[in-house]
Amino acid sequence: MNMRPRVVLYNPRAVFYTMPLALIALASALDRHDIDVVIVDGRLEADPAASVVAAATGALCVGMTVLSGAPIHDALYVSRAVKAAHPACPIVWGGWHPSLFPDDCLSEPSVDVVVVGQGEYVFREIVARLHDGERVSGRFGGAALHDLNEFPAHDYSLIPVTRYFARKGRRQVDYISSQGCRFRCAFCADPAVYARGWTGLAPGRVAAEAETLQRRFGMEELAFQDETFFTHRSRIDQIAAEFLRRGLRIEWTATLRADQAYRMGETLLAACVRAGLRRVMIGVESGSQATLDRLKKDLRLEHVEAAADMCVRLNLGVIFNFIVGFPGEDDASIDATLALAKRLRALHPRFETPIFYYRPYPGNPMADHARAGGYTFPRSLTEWANFDYIGNRSPWMSEKRWRHIERFKFYSRHAWQNGTWRWPLRAASRWRCDRNWYGLPIEKTVVEWLRPPQQVS
Repeated sequence: MNMRPRVVLYNPRAVFYTMPLALIALASALDRHDIDVVIVDGRLEADPAASVVAAATGALCVGMTVLSGAPIHDALYVSRAVKAAHPACPIVWGGWHPSLFPDDCLSEPSVDVVVVGQGEYVFREIVARLHDGERVSGRFGGAALHDLNEFPAHDYSLIPVTRYFARKGRRQVDYISSQGCRFRCAFCADPAVYARGWTGLAPGRVAAEAETLQRRFGMEELAFQDETFFTHRSRIDQIAAEFLRRGLRIEWTATLRADQAYRMGETLLAACVRAGLRRVMIGVESGSQATLDRLKKDLRLEHVEAAADMCVRLNLGVIFNFIVGFPGEDDASIDATLALAKRLRALHPRFETPIFYYRPYPGNPMADHARAGGYTFPRSLTEWANFDYIGNRSPWMSEKRWRHIERFKFYSRHAWQNGTWRWPLRAASRWRCDRNWYGLPIEKTVVEWLRPPQQVS
């Protein structure tokens, strides 16, 4: 009979199936000889609240990782269900939303403890104190960023890996090799949480763990979920060399800044491709240099062009992300963004150019400026649960402009798609994109009636 004290960790429901890496990290950092850990993922459960309530019987605590937006609804529902069934069981919230809004989270009666920032050591301390019979409440943690090499390897046996494969439709494992970001983008909340710190696993460890995951789970693709994977050139060089030396026959994806690609050069990027790199995500944000400077991206448009040209020559897939609708952004800036997005989309069938609408998210200068200008942020957890930071149009954008961009997004997405059965839509979309004419969007209306757009948050 297992008499070890139990900790229950919960991942709230969401529309994507990235593995719950934050919870795996917390669980792996605990002393598993003394503590039993159960991870429940609401995305895999028919009745998440019932599963967590059952697992929480006699548990030391229930921990949850909470993102802003819709996941808060589920986190609140499950937290309240646990409190109703087990009033003495402490509820611990961590993750991005509690790190930015600890006091708001603690105002919720069902939440006892909030972890701010990196959580491995902090959560281990909380569990140890609860194990010793102490009462724990309030805010824990801060801006300190510990070296990831201090922590043990993530134990993927804590989750049903093959169920994630089934949901994803491919044998893809999510993985974190670094944490934090050195850059200062004026619209990003990361500097407020990690104070522009960065820490990464040693290249040999990354390759060894990738080899273990491949051997154990039959992994075909490794998805690096790092915010800035290509931060250090020498580290990337060593990771690619280690993958090649070990003969790892896996594909992998990662985040890449255009200026990093420019400085890194095609020789090293080609080595990464030989080592299995198949797709990168590049945050361009804007096609206007003036807007990029205002966003403090520390990026030149020629870096974007150079990175795109390298990726074309290497047949490397790219997702170029853009944002429009910043406060005070004029039509010329938005038009420049649409023009660059279309130009990049036309370069290669494996290039994608999604466009998102700016919504202020606290913890950065641009959000502070928006607040000073009269923008009102959500005032409660319930309001934050209804906050959609990628799906709705910017409050600084007219509905007419939004309709134009939505049509542009549809036609630019289809104009260069592969597939013989798509040729009528592709031809119509290319005609429209060539002429910058998106009026009377009959094709868009029909396609979205037959297949409604997927929810993104």
